[in-house]
Amino acid sequence: MTAYEVAVRAAASLGEGPTWDPAAGRLIWVDVLGSRVHTYDPATGRRTVRTTDQHVGAAKPRAGSGLVLNLRDGVGLLDPDDTFRWLHHEPVPGRRANDAAVAPDGSLWAGTMRYDEAAGGGTLSRLTADGAVETVLPSVAVSNGIGWSPDGNRLYYVDSPTRRVDVFDLDGERAVNRRPLAEIEEGAGFPDGLTVDAEGCVWVALWDGGAVRRYTPDGDLDRVLLLPAPRTTACAFGGPDLTDLYITTARTGLDRPHPVSGSLLVVPGAGKGLPQPAFAG
Repeated sequence: MTAYEVAVRAAASLGEGPTWDPAAGRLIWVDVLGSRVHTYDPATGRRTVRTTDQHVGAAKPRAGSGLVLNLRDGVGLLDPDDTFRWLHHEPVPGRRANDAAVAPDGSLWAGTMRYDEAAGGGTLSRLTADGAVETVLPSVAVSNGIGWSPDGNRLYYVDSPTRRVDVFDLDGERAVNRRPLAEIEEGAGFPDGLTVDAEGCVWVALWDGGAVRRYTPDGDLDRVLLLPAPRTTACAFGGPDLTDLYITTARTGLDRPHPVSGSLLVVPGAGKGLPQPAFAG
């Protein structure tokens, strides 16, 4: 078992989307099915919890302060004074938001999925600060981890039921030449959220695998973090030096969840992350 700490002891149903906010010196993460946005300041231990009006797939910092939220019915902007407005409103019965990430150019790449996880029921879209939307992938099942290589020339992506981490080349704003980077073998869990480190390696959390794996840019597995919570969901580097790996976990669907299931975990000094851009809107 990997040496880890419990950063925030919680009982999140579906903890997801850890993101380091360097401007505020805090980690942002969500409980998707609990409709909650959490923040945690490791320097002071201060925590906040905000309830959203609907299921929230991701929350990311904005360049102008506040948060951009990937919600069940679309993408919205939350100001520091709690004023909310829709940036893109597109409710689809039976569908909800899932993971999202901010690209180097400040756009938001936001995923969706059906509650029943039906194949082809989800999407991956790119949203700009003015609310313009472009569909990147029109037909996925469970849109999950999204990340970019340090030079911005590659996009990494997970559609969980495929059991793959895929890689695209980026041609301007277009993702092309999709191919597998790594395949998760049967019995090892399903790929979920991911992050890319300063060496260009991809760290991916394994749902029902109780682990986070690190793959090189060539797709070679070179490190495995084993954790007691079977439903590890996503990971991100944080802290002032971006060397601590924060890992979200889930309790949903477990008859006997581990005591740390639903908590925010951290592996200090796990590696070196990349600074994450804020959404331009």
